[in-house]
Amino acid sequence: MSAAPGPPDPRAQLGRLLEEDPADLYENAPMGYLSALPDGRIVKVNRTFCAWTGRSPEDLLGLRFQDLLTMGGRVFHETHLVPLLRMQGAVREIALDVVRMDGSVLPCLINAVELRNDDGAPVLMRATLFEATARRRYERELLSAQRAAEESEARSRTVQQVVSDMAAATSVADVAAVVVERGREVLRGQGAALVLVDEAPSGAVDDVPQLHTEQSVGLPDELMHELRAAAIGQLALELAQGVPTVSLDDRLRDGQPTLAAAMAAGGLSSLVLVPVTADNRRLGVLVVGLGAGGRGDLISLEEPEAVRVIGPADVELLWTLGRQAGQALERARLHEETARQAERSAFLLEAARLLAAAADVRDTVERLAGLAVERLADVCAIDLATEQGTTRPVVRHRDPALQPLADELRQRQLPQRGTPHPGMEALRRGRSVWVRNLDDELLEAITQDTRHLEIAHELELVSLISVPFVSEGRPLGVLTLVADARRGRFTAADVEVAEQLGLQVALVVAKAQRYELDVRTSHTLQANLLPPPPPEVAGLQMAVRYLAATQGVEVGGDFYDVVRLPDDQVALAVGDVVGHDITAAATMGQLNSVYRALLVDRPAPSAMIDRLQASWSLLGLQRMATALFATLDPATGQLRIASAGHLPPLLLTAGSGARVAEFLPVAPSRMLGAPPAPAPALEWAGVLPIGATLVLFTDGLVESRSADIDMGLAHLLAAAEASGTSDPDELCDRLLAALTGAHRADDIALLVLTRTA
Repeated sequence: MSAAPGPPDPRAQLGRLLEEDPADLYENAPMGYLSALPDGRIVKVNRTFCAWTGRSPEDLLGLRFQDLLTMGGRVFHETHLVPLLRMQGAVREIALDVVRMDGSVLPCLINAVELRNDDGAPVLMRATLFEATARRRYERELLSAQRAAEESEARSRTVQQVVSDMAAATSVADVAAVVVERGREVLRGQGAALVLVDEAPSGAVDDVPQLHTEQSVGLPDELMHELRAAAIGQLALELAQGVPTVSLDDRLRDGQPTLAAAMAAGGLSSLVLVPVTADNRRLGVLVVGLGAGGRGDLISLEEPEAVRVIGPADVELLWTLGRQAGQALERARLHEETARQAERSAFLLEAARLLAAAADVRDTVERLAGLAVERLADVCAIDLATEQGTTRPVVRHRDPALQPLADELRQRQLPQRGTPHPGMEALRRGRSVWVRNLDDELLEAITQDTRHLEIAHELELVSLISVPFVSEGRPLGVLTLVADARRGRFTAADVEVAEQLGLQVALVVAKAQRYELDVRTSHTLQANLLPPPPPEVAGLQMAVRYLAATQGVEVGGDFYDVVRLPDDQVALAVGDVVGHDITAAATMGQLNSVYRALLVDRPAPSAMIDRLQASWSLLGLQRMATALFATLDPATGQLRIASAGHLPPLLLTAGSGARVAEFLPVAPSRMLGAPPAPAPALEWAGVLPIGATLVLFTDGLVESRSADIDMGLAHLLAAAEASGTSDPDELCDRLLAALTGAHRADDIALLVLTRTA
């Protein structure tokens, strides 16, 4: 019984394979074989290569090998492969793309040798081709990964450089220069610009957010103007769309023809808009202009209308650039604002110092106008509100050569109604009005006539701020600041400074107006309380002076009086109510009225004191007073004097070669309003010689904080003797000039009379 057959012997199978026909190995090898004549005509090819190309051997035989290659492969075959075979006799791993029958491309690597005859002439090329599809794919992936790594590294370096440059930037201009240059480099753009948003405060007339170009490189000014005009009102929408690209296409030409024309004139194919943000707030946009081939390309292979595609990595880098720029802008603005705040504080401190030194409302507005054109504006106009309307006390220009035009503006008051003048709007609304762009339409609306408009044009006015002066809810006036084209338009910081200045001025003007009102009131009261000028009396020359203290209200309690009595005698009086205020003045008026009423009975001077003393409490007078009463008979010179605590009168007579001054020995009794004295008032009697001068005065003439009253009386004697005159008017002026100055602590009443016959 025979044994069952066992499994085949692997060694036997391998032997049979190794013993197969070499021709089969050639035809079915895992690579393509071909032989070609020196001109490239194929004379032999294996089945593998035929299968790869989709052609039969009959189709391939007689074809030139180079005709099976792509256009680039043919060029490479003629310029590299054939010359190398001629020089070296062999080539290895040459990458060529073979075109299949269906038109698809087969990546191959070729190894070839050139066979030559005894004379060295080429007779045949034998080539081996390996399919390189997977290898080519791998190489492309490897190259792509390498390129991506390089681009990522480049972006990282760009971000690091941006962060470093931004950290070194301390101003908005520095930040703008960095972001514009880096943005241009990232996209290899033709130009770039940083456009920032100016937010308008609530007081601005044109409160639509405005745009301004902070920095621009390589982009035409006309393009930036058209871009800003197109973005007004739509900026937030544009920025919300990520990193949009504005392409120069038919849609743009139809919708924004002027912008499209500006782009075409600048040689741009598209604009890339990169939001500049900080803490989700949109600060502006970086505009990068792309040309039709990129910056620096001498020959562009792109179509003129082609739009460069911005990849996700570029978008992410641009977003990072925009965020870094926004944060740097915030830091720079904070730094600049801190510096501006210090400058504003110094300016407002200087303004407070100057305004505090102003003497009255007129001085206040003059100082304010000078300060404003020195530091804030080119033109400053100040209008004050009065019961009769507004007045314009001052208009000042920074340039003295243009002050005549400002003087013409001063003659044109604010219109009361019917025009949208910012000054009247500020007064009416009680808050600031900011006109950033003072255009021709508004100028025509707020000017009063053709000449007014001509002045505005000559001064090149471009921006305006009107700030009202308000105190306790009452409008006092309005400060109007105007900038010309050279200075540029006002900013929100300028408005803030103007408002701070307006608050200071409102306080000063309110105080000055109250003071002037008090002064006018006191002057009116004084004019009504003081008696009329001395009457003309035969045989007498008389003069009077009244000076109020310079501290407090310009009215006081000093008085004088000259009354012509029915028997041709003259009653004289001078007195001083304690204090120099409204109460003292009112008491003085009452005392003078009671004195005149008591003269009806023609009491003696001492009796006058006794009567006033006895009736003081009944009169309800609030202050005590000193007084000196006298009667004089001009015909005889008979003089009688009594004093209620008052300083004695001075007598000036002619001596041997000089005038002699002395105080009359009038013994004073108690002050009026003091507890009554136990005895009647004393009285001095004597004769006033012809040519002699009698001087009655209050203590303000001789009192001083730096010297006692005895020294003051001595100075009065010396001044009277040195006056060299007996004319009452001249003597009054000379005594006041010698004994008083610009600042007086007390009121002064002075009555001087000279007996002439």
